[in-house]
Amino acid sequence: MKSYFSGLFDLRGTLTKRDYNILLYLGIFLILVLWQAITTLTQVPPGVFPSPWKVLICFPELHFQDAIVRNALYSLYLNQAGMYLAVIISLPLGFVIGLFPLFRGLTERQIAVFRYLPLTLLIGVFIRWFGLEDLMKISFLAVGIFVYLLPTVILRVDEVKEVYVQTVKTLGASKWQIIKTVFIPDVLSRAFDDIKVLAPISWTYIIIAEMINKTGGLGSMAYLFGRQSRADKAFAILVIIIIIGIILDKIFTGLDRLFFPHKYATKGGKE
Repeated sequence: MKSYFSGLFDLRGTLTKRDYNILLYLGIFLILVLWQAITTLTQVPPGVFPSPWKVLICFPELHFQDAIVRNALYSLYLNQAGMYLAVIISLPLGFVIGLFPLFRGLTERQIAVFRYLPLTLLIGVFIRWFGLEDLMKISFLAVGIFVYLLPTVILRVDEVKEVYVQTVKTLGASKWQIIKTVFIPDVLSRAFDDIKVLAPISWTYIIIAEMINKTGGLGSMAYLFGRQSRADKAFAILVIIIIIGIILDKIFTGLDRLFFPHKYATKGGKE
């Protein structure tokens, strides 16, 4: 027993699937207990910081009166469309800049500066360019991911080991064949992890995007409920976003296993 608990504190140690699940649910339980304790002991008004029970019982109202499912699907549509647009632009552009010194020299400094742009201050520019409809919101969310994803793709190109490039060169491969057989598989394999990590960034901008023209969505609802002192509903929406995030993360992991199974392979073919 002593060795088991000491193993939980090993540096970069590993957990079995069973132990991981136990700790996962234990962590959720402790968070709920702490949350309930804070609301009970401090007597904070429910309109400011609701208890877990208050949040739970407001879900029927959200469903029947506030069309939470429709608004969740709308936010998910904006979020995923923005992510796919950012990926479609970032991957080929990142390959071109990362592979060819000409384009790297022309754009490297500018790309580094893009990450410091206060995108929320540019919302007026996006409205001017794309209007007030979904295209503007999707474009705004896409840029929020693009400014971080593009430098990451370029970095992944740089990380491709030169030994692989030299190996295919000795076999007489052309530039396109080197790109096709070495750079594209290697970069995509690792960039997929980066996409999974960076995709949730657009959820941080969702309120700003959805407040324009107020066509619905979780972010817009959370903002309005906060203004109306319905913190229970606002917290419920945060819970919904977290659940959506967990589901999306599972989907990404499944796709990663499907497209890049070698990342999960160990000796004997077992994970």
